[in-house]
Amino acid sequence: QVHLTESGGGLVQAGDSLRLSCAASGGTFDRDIQAWFRQAPGKEREFVAAIRWNPDFTWYADSVKGRFTISGDNAKITGHLQMNSLKPEDTALYYCALSPTGAVRTGHYGYWGRGTQVTVSS
Repeated sequence: QVHLTESGGGLVQAGDSLRLSCAASGGTFDRDIQAWFRQAPGKEREFVAAIRWNPDFTWYADSVKGRFTISGDNAKITGHLQMNSLKPEDTALYYCALSPTGAVRTGHYGYWGRGTQVTVSS
């Protein structure tokens, strides 16, 4: 059983950066797809970014493309989401997810973390 734990959230000002991390215990991300989703108050959860290893490939939501970068360590047990040029509309609870069935952006993910809060003030 894989457990995912997010960290790195916080309160920042618009234009600042944050780096989120997703640590896996009980498994690795190797040959799998690890993703980030977010959910703002009163809104549905939305896809942010995803990464696949072997072969490497990344996906991004249009709203974060060019500002966020998804990556992972060589051991494939920790994923990261570097978030630059943060905007107030990026404020949300950010979740790490693993092992989708179906489409990367909309499929069902088998494993989820509990989330880390990101708040961006204007």
